[in-house]
Amino acid sequence: MNNLDGIGALVLAAGKGTRMKSPIPKVLQTLLEEPLLNYPLAALSEAGVTNLGVIVGHGAEDVEAFLLTEWSGVTTLRQTEQKGTGHAVKIGHEWWAKFKTLLVLPGDAPLITREAIEALLIEHLESQASATFLSFEVGNPAGYGRVIRSGNSCRIVEEKDATCEERLTREVNSGIYAFETKDLGSVIEFLDNRNSQCEFYLPDVLPLLNARGLRVEAKRWDNPDDLAGINDPLQLTQAGRRIRDRILNGHLMAGVKLMDPETTWIGPRVVLEPDVHLHANVQVWGNSVIESGATIGSHSILRNALVRQGAELVAFCCVTDSEIGSGAKVGPFACLRDNTRLSSRALVGKFVEAKNSVIGEGSKVPHLSYVGDAIIGKETNIGAGTITCNYDGTRKNPTRIGDHCFIGSDTMLVAPVTLHDECFTAAGSTITEDVPRGALAVGRARQRNIEGWARRKGAVPRKEED
Repeated sequence: MNNLDGIGALVLAAGKGTRMKSPIPKVLQTLLEEPLLNYPLAALSEAGVTNLGVIVGHGAEDVEAFLLTEWSGVTTLRQTEQKGTGHAVKIGHEWWAKFKTLLVLPGDAPLITREAIEALLIEHLESQASATFLSFEVGNPAGYGRVIRSGNSCRIVEEKDATCEERLTREVNSGIYAFETKDLGSVIEFLDNRNSQCEFYLPDVLPLLNARGLRVEAKRWDNPDDLAGINDPLQLTQAGRRIRDRILNGHLMAGVKLMDPETTWIGPRVVLEPDVHLHANVQVWGNSVIESGATIGSHSILRNALVRQGAELVAFCCVTDSEIGSGAKVGPFACLRDNTRLSSRALVGKFVEAKNSVIGEGSKVPHLSYVGDAIIGKETNIGAGTITCNYDGTRKNPTRIGDHCFIGSDTMLVAPVTLHDECFTAAGSTITEDVPRGALAVGRARQRNIEGWARRKGAVPRKEED
């Protein structure tokens, strides 16, 4: 849609969410590792609505901290007492009065889509109504406000206040509205709380608008799942699966190859290029990017990972806040974390952990090693069981290993230490001093063989009896 400067959107995010049975504010409950509140804000942004306000209340400090980090351009408005949706919108009057049209959305509607928001706006603007809301039909309307139509007008009755006949109505309110702010401002002051909850309901502005001869429209949306709210952990889980399926379907249509979609989980901010291959039981979260031709093996978990073209994670790999270069190979059973960067054609193999390290082009850490706070050059081989001893009890210290080095198995590199290009270490060495270019470092204690020791100590194994 074009020319949305005169449109604002207010997201209601003040509720406690008692049925979630959690001290975490309802809108910060996570779904695919993203807070619920992120989803309606993202849908509004995708629809081109940039004037965004959020009503906060329960857990306001935590919600504001999230918004400051992830949605810094959003205006926050506090509802110190939760007296209903109408009261929440009234609190934001000074903010939204400067717009011509106001969208109102609940903060716990993660399935809302850009298409639904655009359809609501188009219907509202074309009909020239004072208020338009999205409705949908559902087999079991329990918990929803019922849409009661009468001639050319309609109204919403909350379930707790509905008559037995009204409760049979299957068309329900989504809680998503578009208002002309001039008309909304003229009636919002007249809301009352004469209902079972003694709260000020936003739907009650609709009969007030009708009473003034102003038009109210309901835009029926054909996909009820898009408008579903979240009230308890079961609904949270169900919504997660629906969003997971949406995301996977989008990637499949774009050329991503999935071995088993039923066991694959991809976050909403993940970028997968065409011809990425994901095996069964893979999870990819956060701002991860996987480039074309890369393969992610079974049971691997990636968060904020960058996997370059043609790289391969064999299986059971954990990659967090790290980069894997083109043609590099990782795993199985490898862990990369805290800003580790593998250059092209590098290898991090079985049971290897790398933390805050750079592993150069063509270099190998094949198995059973820990590389922490290290920089490794090109075409260097790190033998099995090598450990960078980076922590001295107070701070983390760096290890630097040059190009074309060979680090023998079971080498302890006591940081800070530098091994220059083309140097070697003998297996089983403890290296505490810098090693010059081309040198062999041997840091072993001298071996002593004590003859007859085992027999004197009675440690000779007994011969097994038949």
